[in-house]
Amino acid sequence: MAEKLLLENFLSCHVCSETFRDPVSLSCSHNFCSSCLQKFWEQTKNKNCPICKRKSSRDETSINVSLKELADSFAKRQSESSPETEKEKEEEKEEVVCDKHPDVPYWYCEDEDRAVCPVCEFPHHQSHKVVPVEEAVSDLKEQLKSDLKSLQDKRNKYKQVEETYNEVREHMKKQLLSTERQIRAEFNKLQQFLKEEEESRLAALREEEEQKGRTISREMKMIEEQISSLSDSISAVEEELQKHSVPFLSSYKDTQSRARAQSSVSDPQLVSGALIDVAKHLGNLSFRVWEKMKEKVHFSPVILDPNTANCCLYLSDDLTSVRQGDTWQQLPDNPERNTLHPTVFGSEGFRSGKHSWEVEVGDHPDWIVGLIKESADKNEPCASPEFGIWCLERQTGEYTNGDGQTLTLKKSLQRIRVQLDYDRGEVSFYDPEDMTHIYTHRDTFTEKLFPYFNIAEAGDAK
Repeated sequence: MAEKLLLENFLSCHVCSETFRDPVSLSCSHNFCSSCLQKFWEQTKNKNCPICKRKSSRDETSINVSLKELADSFAKRQSESSPETEKEKEEEKEEVVCDKHPDVPYWYCEDEDRAVCPVCEFPHHQSHKVVPVEEAVSDLKEQLKSDLKSLQDKRNKYKQVEETYNEVREHMKKQLLSTERQIRAEFNKLQQFLKEEEESRLAALREEEEQKGRTISREMKMIEEQISSLSDSISAVEEELQKHSVPFLSSYKDTQSRARAQSSVSDPQLVSGALIDVAKHLGNLSFRVWEKMKEKVHFSPVILDPNTANCCLYLSDDLTSVRQGDTWQQLPDNPERNTLHPTVFGSEGFRSGKHSWEVEVGDHPDWIVGLIKESADKNEPCASPEFGIWCLERQTGEYTNGDGQTLTLKKSLQRIRVQLDYDRGEVSFYDPEDMTHIYTHRDTFTEKLFPYFNIAEAGDAK
């Protein structure tokens, strides 16, 4: 009978209290008749669970086939009076506590946890607490119902966690594909830069080789011309030496003058720097390429953690800026995520030393910027040192500090510089344009602090 009662409760709709008809399951693991759920949603004008009030993450519901088969089978057994059921009823009717007094209303002894005959066993139970059986049965059933409710609630919690793990697993697959794509894109940029740099340096090497080749060719042409001229003079002198006395005397002076003129020309010199300047091309090559690469890449002291971002926040691919969108993303309800406020944390915390970073808020109307301690409750109603949040806030055109005090500023802030001196227990805020001091909060820090960003309305911040 207890098993039957458990099954009956498990297969009952919480709206109509009847056995399920075409049961559907919500993301919170609660089950209802399909028609009952649709009527309830039409009346309430929303798609919240009738029990836990949690908004359904599923736009459309589908019949839970396994639960339907179980409910239909149970309903059929209820409508048909089986021999086994009749036998159970007979056994219940035939069950008696006392053969001598079968018609006497029995008592229930709470001390011995059993039904007793008030006639035969009265002397043995005078000091015990006894109540009518009907009253005891009613109380015990209420207790069992309470136990059943606890079991159902516990099972629902486990189902909720199981569903969250399923969501986490699916989200991990999306994270894997997205992160792989971004890693490949970043390396493609670096590879493209290196390829272009390689081609540039090879081109410079080839240009130097061509330039110096032209210089050598020019010098060699001059050398060849001089060699040709000298060869002609040598041939002329040799011919002159072959002449006889009288012809020799009449022509030797011209030959001698030409030979002496060419001999007086300065000796040829090799041009300095004719070889390729290999040291210029190879010296510290990797270092010089790395220095140039630094101009192409940027370092951010704070990287946002997408696993902490509220479902309404959208982070940039490089995780350095955030905006609030018009639609909510389907993200798993992991423990790190901010579910109540439009907030995201930095990916790395600080436990010592000095740190600073700048936040560009532009003309965004409402925001909170600062730090939050690791153990702070993300769902606290306000951001203040009382709740482990040290911040600067803008709301409805006014600037306030974490203690709720209004700050008077000469101009609207476009950027904010946050400075943390952990060891001295100071969090300071400045206008980086002229380093005007805005506000400093002093406290004693005992645990890790994370950068904190809250965007109350749609817009961008980085």
